[in-house]
Amino acid sequence: MPALIPTDHYATITWLGIVPDRAAGLKAQPQTSLTLSFAGPEGEDHGGLTRPSCSRVLSQYPRDTVIRNTRQICVMSAEEIAAIAATMGIPALDPAYMGASMVIEGISDFTHVPPSSRLQAASGATIVIDMENRPCTLPSREIEADMPGLGKAFKPAAKDRRGVTAWVEREGVLQLGERMRLHVPDQRAWAPGMI
Repeated sequence: MPALIPTDHYATITWLGIVPDRAAGLKAQPQTSLTLSFAGPEGEDHGGLTRPSCSRVLSQYPRDTVIRNTRQICVMSAEEIAAIAATMGIPALDPAYMGASMVIEGISDFTHVPPSSRLQAASGATIVIDMENRPCTLPSREIEADMPGLGKAFKPAAKDRRGVTAWVEREGVLQLGERMRLHVPDQRAWAPGMI
């Protein structure tokens, strides 16, 4: 029995990018396509099969413990980026500031799709959503450098709108303008205490 349900929800890729060197900054460089391997997008510094643990998993591991990399890709929605910009009081916000790998359009409340959902291209290239990508101060620094006085507005404006982290399940190439279909786990909501 299949464990994932193909939905009638499709997204169009409106922006692609890579962060070539995190030590130099979070700002992503726009791309027209992304070549995905099991280690993530080619040229992406967040890639790799493993990564050192960070503040998001301190309840599970000491910092810098080597763990599986489920943060190879940062996916955001155009609708949520527009809402972040509106809350910040600016007309638009470049996804590059947030280190986005991919921006999609067409799936509402995208940041809250169920973990373990898949986005699959017609070619079969597939990414697995790990979890919500909570807002942090790194994008604030990039925004502040280009738009002085606005950096601090990012984190509160991005709450519940920062997108998701994901990893590559099936290799392939993603292109600007391509559509991806959302597949969700065939599972009821968790009910602690239920037998």
